[in-house]
Amino acid sequence: MTKGWQKSDWRVKPRIQMPDYPDNAALTSVEAQLAKYPPLVFAGEARKLKKQLALAAEGKAFLLQGGDCAESFAEFSADNIRDTFRVMLQMAVVLTYGAKVPVIKVGRMAGQFAKPRSTPTEVIGGVEYPSYRGDIINGFDATEESRRPDPARMLQAYTQAAASLNLLRAFSTGGFADIHRVHSWTLGFAESDKAERYRELSNRISDALDFMTAAGVNADTAHTLSVVDFYTSHEALLLEYEEALCRIDSLTGQPVAGSGHMIWIGDRTRQPDGAHVEFARGVLNPIGLKCGPTTTVEDLKVLMAKLNPQNEAGRLTLIARFGAGKVGEHLPRLVKAVQEEGANVVWSCDPMHGNTIKSSSGYKTRPFNAVLSEVREFFAVHKAEGTIPGGVHFEMTGKDVTECTGGLRAVTDEDLSDRYHTACDPRLNASQSLELAFLVAEELLSLRHEGRRIAL
Repeated sequence: MTKGWQKSDWRVKPRIQMPDYPDNAALTSVEAQLAKYPPLVFAGEARKLKKQLALAAEGKAFLLQGGDCAESFAEFSADNIRDTFRVMLQMAVVLTYGAKVPVIKVGRMAGQFAKPRSTPTEVIGGVEYPSYRGDIINGFDATEESRRPDPARMLQAYTQAAASLNLLRAFSTGGFADIHRVHSWTLGFAESDKAERYRELSNRISDALDFMTAAGVNADTAHTLSVVDFYTSHEALLLEYEEALCRIDSLTGQPVAGSGHMIWIGDRTRQPDGAHVEFARGVLNPIGLKCGPTTTVEDLKVLMAKLNPQNEAGRLTLIARFGAGKVGEHLPRLVKAVQEEGANVVWSCDPMHGNTIKSSSGYKTRPFNAVLSEVREFFAVHKAEGTIPGGVHFEMTGKDVTECTGGLRAVTDEDLSDRYHTACDPRLNASQSLELAFLVAEELLSLRHEGRRIAL
């Protein structure tokens, strides 16, 4: 992407939110071993995703990005992968009907192992420990040994990511993703007494599928009804891992991040002269950039120029994360900055990270209504500015957890302790995720009905 760029150039830049490994020899050995492994994803897949994201920037597609806050070694299982994949497929069908455009499905999966933290240490039971930074770096247990950064964890993360991708590719092409099967699961959700609001939209989707079947368009005659493109993404936080898996595309000679189809830079690591921006600017993959309340217009312009110097469509996704009630204060100035630069970007809404609170029961949670409110504010700003809301970004799981309050099943503060399984931040459960998809679809349908159609 950039002449003269080397994948190790980040090492001379200021680095934050990364561990200091106590055993440099062990770290060097792990990096050398990873460098011999096959890449987890391939350049052609990353290029294909970039082309699809270019359509989202024009309103001709819509991005759905979702998955775990931080993937866990302990909770890794085929069932968990299947359940999250299934819910994302359900959400995608609902959003496709609402937007009337293809939905790009990108999982926070097969690589989302590292997490930035607000403080380097935390006090547990009166004892101060190094903060848990994700299973790829250290352990969750509150012991000195567990919290010590261990480079060998990168090898376990690679193995788990490879196994996850293998299963996701099988699910994507083996019949599991057949649109009729997927919608039958959604019908079960809509038949609930509490989901009456969503029944009409669900029935309209059924009618559309029935019409297609009657017209002879089915899984046998249309391959696209039973097969999906599914991509993976993660925050490129641990740069030793990212560098080790960086490869050269044999077709173009360009560097590609082999750790995931799309990588993003977090709100804490987006310093224009920092290590994370330096690494991301050199790879051909689509890049995400989290934009929070402290993002300045000046920094955004510099970051867009660094990360996408050729102004390539589909290359850069700006992921807004401000918090409910704050979108109108911050998003318009950033939208105007993008317009002033004539930058090609996809605008996506992350309504999770700005809405984390501590519940009365002591658990960290996110209220469903706050998440929904931020999504609606995001759409309202784009409507006012005449720009395109290109996607949504959720921390979610296919499991029936109780981590976020609210939703149809009305999870309360008192319910949080029932099934609070996250190792880091609270996730939407399967029901909350699908409900949110219906509500986002209503926003998309509203745009179309008002003559602001984001369609081909």
